[in-house]
Amino acid sequence: MARIEDYELPDDLYYHKEHFWVRVEDKKAVVGFTDFAQKMAGEISFVELPEVDQDVQKDEVIGSIETGKWLGKIYAPLSGTITRVNEELEDEPTLINEDPYGRGWLFEMEITNPDELKELYKGEKAVEWLKEEIKKYKK
Repeated sequence: MARIEDYELPDDLYYHKEHFWVRVEDKKAVVGFTDFAQKMAGEISFVELPEVDQDVQKDEVIGSIETGKWLGKIYAPLSGTITRVNEELEDEPTLINEDPYGRGWLFEMEITNPDELKELYKGEKAVEWLKEEIKKYKK
C-alpha cells in the first residue's frame, strides 16, 4: 500500500483518471471511489449507481455521488456490463468515506475489453498521477 501524503493508494489496483479504482478478478472488475476523491468530496450523502445488466463504455457517465455541497459523476473506468451494485450504499453512502477500498465499493462489472486496462494507472504510474493530482488541488 502506497501512502502519498494523507492518501492511501493500494498497489494492487488500477486507477482511472477521474479517481475511480479497479480491482480485477478474472474477467470481472470491482470499482470504487479513491481515498483522495472521497476526502476531497467530503461526507457523501447520496449515491446514484448504474443499473445491473447495463452495458457501459469506458469513460461514460453512469451515475453520481453527492455531498451537501458537491455533485460528482461516476464514470465507467472500463467497457462492460454491470453485474452487481453495492446496495448498502443506498442506506449508508458514508461507507465510501469510511472504507473506500473495502465496504465502500460501488459496483462490479464484467469486462468486455481487457486491453483498456493498459489505459489506466497502476504501480509507479499511479503514484506519479496522484502526486500531480494533489498538487493540482492544493492550488
